[in-house]
Amino acid sequence: MSTTRILLFLLCFGLTGSLSLPDRHLLAAENQAGSAPNGSHSAEAEEICRQRLVQVALQEVGVREKTGENDGKRIEEYLAAVKLRSHNPYCAAFLSWVFMREGFAKPRSGWSPDLVPLSRLTSAARPADIAGIYFPELRRVAHVGMIEKVHHHWAVTIEANTNLAGSREGEGVYRKRRHLQTIYRIADWISPERRKQQ
Repeated sequence: MSTTRILLFLLCFGLTGSLSLPDRHLLAAENQAGSAPNGSHSAEAEEICRQRLVQVALQEVGVREKTGENDGKRIEEYLAAVKLRSHNPYCAAFLSWVFMREGFAKPRSGWSPDLVPLSRLTSAARPADIAGIYFPELRRVAHVGMIEKVHHHWAVTIEANTNLAGSREGEGVYRKRRHLQTIYRIADWISPERRKQQ
């Protein structure tokens, strides 16, 4: 079993061009190209990729704004990933930062609707998928989070620029529990074959 894990580790990092780039891996390279080499990739490698993305996001839970004005050192790092200055909303920037940390070229936007485009929609939630929350008063998806896990009809998500109440104007990074029916769109930036046919 450990030999298999070591081989998968080497495969993930070796096939992306360089072992000197520890945050780059096979699925990130596929994401940039738009599809997997030779039309397929290992389900186990994909699962490892999903878990790595979730772990990066989980490590940020507890980050809080400095003054409650979408500011602070870490929040500014999220915003810088999408070339935005402090004081901007950062839920989408946070997720873009997470994907960037794992070597993905996309998604890379501070605009929530950009993270759940029609071309990336899927009907079933999996770890590392992006949950888009619709706000009727704005008539659009106005908040996004990363799905950590799904249990029955509930998703545990990791969300930034939120609070205990689930606001889109919160003060930090939180783990949230959302009923799947409250999630307007689910986007998959990892597995092209799972996306809905348009």
